[in-house]
Amino acid sequence: MTVDKSPHRIREMFGQIAGRYDFLNHLLSAGMDLSWRRRTVRLTRPKGEAKVLDVCTGTADLALAYWRAGRGEWRVVGADFCHPMLAIGMEKCRRAGAFGVTLIEADALHLPFADEAFDVVSVAFGLRNLSDADQGLREMARVCRSGGRVAVLEFSMPRMRGWRGLYGWYFRHVLPLLGQALARNQQQAYNYLPESVGEFPQREALLARLQQAGLREVRWHSFTFGVAGLYVGIK
Repeated sequence: MTVDKSPHRIREMFGQIAGRYDFLNHLLSAGMDLSWRRRTVRLTRPKGEAKVLDVCTGTADLALAYWRAGRGEWRVVGADFCHPMLAIGMEKCRRAGAFGVTLIEADALHLPFADEAFDVVSVAFGLRNLSDADQGLREMARVCRSGGRVAVLEFSMPRMRGWRGLYGWYFRHVLPLLGQALARNQQQAYNYLPESVGEFPQREALLARLQQAGLREVRWHSFTFGVAGLYVGIK
């Protein structure tokens, strides 16, 4: 059965869990999501006074990671269509004094930016939530400048046999129970998570989608024995 990724459902689901989203991300990944974002920034680091766009930015964790790494040299924009998530992200930016980060409410399938406006365009754990991931990649590539990088940080299933079985059991059975218990919501967000990851293209298949979007020199970087991965392509 195809997972329901209608915009209304996705917006409502993330709106319902927004208040506990950061806490559960860190808890259920044992804090690894923070290191994955920092490593994403290191592997896609632009030079000089760059402009960075983080699509599906949610509560702005990756946008803030770019801002901290840029030390004021990079202008960072985060875009998301879920207002409750953005409201939390705005408060986090305010507390961090991250005045170089701008968050806007926008649809990743129809980005309100000119062609080739950014040096880096990223998305963390959001591409698989789009109703049309290929259109999302095309939009990311469109607003990325020639020679710039498009980066997709996403979950994947490990290939190492023993580790794959252990992680798969946790991901499909333990994580949904914990997530739903701690962030009760009508849309079953933490059942949706393993379902959406399971049907989404990974590794070579997703690299091919990046190429189809017009990117070259596409590469996949494995994080934490294949639990997550970073896909990078050059415009």
